Amino acid sequence: MAQRYVRIQTPEGRIYYGLLQLSRGVQLLDAPPWLKGKPTERFLEPETYRILAPCVPSKIVAVGKNYADHAAEMGTPVPREPLLFLKPPTAVIADGDEIAYPPQSERVDYEGELALVIGERCVDCTPEEATGKIWGYTIANDVTARDLQKKDGQWTRGKGFDTFCPLGPWIVRELSPGAGLQTFVNDAPEPVQSSVIDNMVFPPDVLVSYISQVMTLLPGDVVLTGTPEGIGPLQVGDRVRVEIEGIGSLENTVRQRLTPSDL
Repeated sequence: MAQRYVRIQTPEGRIYYGLLQLSRGVQLLDAPPWLKGKPTERFLEPETYRILAPCVPSKIVAVGKNYADHAAEMGTPVPREPLLFLKPPTAVIADGDEIAYPPQSERVDYEGELALVIGERCVDCTPEEATGKIWGYTIANDVTARDLQKKDGQWTRGKGFDTFCPLGPWIVRELSPGAGLQTFVNDAPEPVQSSVIDNMVFPPDVLVSYISQVMTLLPGDVVLTGTPEGIGPLQVGDRVRVEIEGIGSLENTVRQRLTPSDL
């Protein structure tokens, strides 16, 4: 099994990066691993920590319609260049946290995706250089208020609500290009999304290179690589699970977002 790099919090509120062991214990690192963090002699036993989102990005750069079948289900052609948008860092939540369904929306969708974690400052990189800037891989759910996305004509509000970027549960360094991606809702045995990541129109090295010619990517930043066909709505109370072969699974439930009048 590939090494799994986690970010965890102790009951006292201290936050560490570490290596998750098969026993579910965590060997702590002295810094984030992409900043050359080294293993220490400190070890946390299982049940003595909480897993957080695996990084704290300065920005989340996402890519729209990067699978041809998804572009088709949206009724649009495949973009001739990567279609970029941003999600705010405040959208990030961890595996097991709750997605808050905002009262402004009547249609909130799941979008299971592969996420790239940047390891080095990346600006004006070629695809070959960009490959070396990708430190690792994790799972994301690009939760989207679909009705607001269509209403607004641009995607900031529909993609940017707090809790709309579940991320994790950990990072692995390597991933097979043919790794399968599947999304499940509740206890349904059949996935609502099923594809392989090499079905992307623009592969990870091309995406990172293209983004780096627009904005500087910093260590710990996240790139969401797009979602395959099969997007669909979530309801309050639903449980959504995104699985990527070679990484694991990211699972979150949906609750109603409270407004001040509810408090």
